[in-house]
Amino acid sequence: MPQIHFNTNKVFLEHTLLKYLSDNRYSSLTNSELNSLASDIIELSNLFTKERKILSPQYLNNKRLRRAYILYFLPSNIYKIHLPLKELSLHPKKILSKKELKILDLGSGPGTTILGILDFFSNQKKRPSLEFTAIDSVAENLSIAKDLFKLFTPLHPECPTLQGVNGKLKSSLKMPHLTGGGVTGFTENINIDASLKTFKINIEKAGAIPQDTYDIIILSNILNELFYNDEKKNAERVSFLNTIIDKFLTPDGSCIIIEPALRETTREMLEIRDSLVKNGFKIHSPCLIDDPCPALSNPKDWCHEDIPWIPPVIIKEIDKLTGLRKDSLKFSYLVLRKDKLSLSDILEKNSYRVVSEPLVSKGKLEFYICGIGGRRLITRLDKDKTPSNIQFQKLKRGDIVSFRDLIDEDNRFKIDKGTTVSLRTKT
Repeated sequence: MPQIHFNTNKVFLEHTLLKYLSDNRYSSLTNSELNSLASDIIELSNLFTKERKILSPQYLNNKRLRRAYILYFLPSNIYKIHLPLKELSLHPKKILSKKELKILDLGSGPGTTILGILDFFSNQKKRPSLEFTAIDSVAENLSIAKDLFKLFTPLHPECPTLQGVNGKLKSSLKMPHLTGGGVTGFTENINIDASLKTFKINIEKAGAIPQDTYDIIILSNILNELFYNDEKKNAERVSFLNTIIDKFLTPDGSCIIIEPALRETTREMLEIRDSLVKNGFKIHSPCLIDDPCPALSNPKDWCHEDIPWIPPVIIKEIDKLTGLRKDSLKFSYLVLRKDKLSLSDILEKNSYRVVSEPLVSKGKLEFYICGIGGRRLITRLDKDKTPSNIQFQKLKRGDIVSFRDLIDEDNRFKIDKGTTVSLRTKT
């Protein structure tokens, strides 16, 4: 995977978030404030991982944890939606090329994914009008979502203010823009028509969601929280998704699920994936097959992304204080569709997704890949390296690759001097 260069100016992002949290009083932190923030981030990080069972849905009501989330977790979480959107945009049916896209963000939190979607489309040649509906059970989350939407999108003159929780913001977006890997600041001619409606609703009660149909439905870091204390929580989640997709997704729409890159949460998502495939839904990506997920056959296996990312300065400083590492985007994802369109439509039949880091040992290089035939180990001995297979040593987790004259040894694949390796897509 090459270094990802998104078009958000990280200096601007950091400056804006700091000013927002301080009611516009300042845009920097003292050493004492930075140390206090680092402590709060460690607490929140533990709640997101080993202490998940005691994480309250209202954690953003806590001013300390809210500050920790917005300054440390939000900047990286913004960009996780880019990969599934990018893979949807590759399809020759031009899935995302409508003049208007209606987007439902379930369990929106403070609107993190909405900012990511705005950022993604600001870098496209054709920019649809984006109509967002954010639903969350916590009023404070929706209040923050509206505040951040206003911060990063100048308000449309027809709607200069917003009253109440269930309201609508209408904006014309002007995003920071990157060219040639460097920040050039705001590009005034990048405009996107965007609106935001918010509703305070317990999303587990699907019947309470306002009736409408959407081109994209997002569940970002929320599926693992649904029906958490139910003994049959995964069955409840499958039933919930069946209802949501059947009732609210357009016939040519996409449901995007993003989850933490933890083994527990990802394996639960993969179990749900298998159930939804049985129910007739199509996996657009990341899977290239509709067979039961092979990662579930081994309790130690799970699939996730790990994409290099250059964090803002404040996150680098916090990492030094906490021992945490925020130098890559780690997450799992799933894109579901009602129709039969899939990323595999544009790939050769013998294409595979790389699902591991490179496994380097004396005299050989190996990866795990997933595709037709399941999850398999693939090996190339150093002595078999040739110009036709040189691409093998450049592979990264998440890449899609195809082979010619690959040797099948039943329990693994082997690359020899005559094998051709071709990279199809990079994450």
